[in-house]
Amino acid sequence: MTEPGCELCTPDMVLVEDELAYARYDSNSLAKGHVLVVPRRHVADFFDMSAAEKSAILSLLDRAKAHIARKHAPDGYNIGVNIGRAGGQSRMHVHVHLVPRYTGDVADPSGGIRCVLPKISAQH
Repeated sequence: MTEPGCELCTPDMVLVEDELAYARYDSNSLAKGHVLVVPRRHVADFFDMSAAEKSAILSLLDRAKAHIARKHAPDGYNIGVNIGRAGGQSRMHVHVHLVPRYTGDVADPSGGIRCVLPKISAQH
């Protein structure tokens, strides 16, 4: 099922794919080799994907990582999913970011994705 006007419903710049998902370069790249892994079915929330779609996404993450490693030889990676507008999601079609990281790309990479929000006291 596709959604009219959704750029992720129409695979473009495909690196690897299967029947349930595909991986493509991000059109708003954060780093050389930044890839999105996207289910073919239009679904907004990661947690609403089927188990088969989630499995396909994980498999394609491995395949996309191998491609990026061969082509760009990064020093590390970040994997991320934004869910809901409050979580930073701007395109309401699930997409998993695979962001290659390079030594020196930021002054201090310690904390990785934990640096998105300021540290707060433990509240569970």
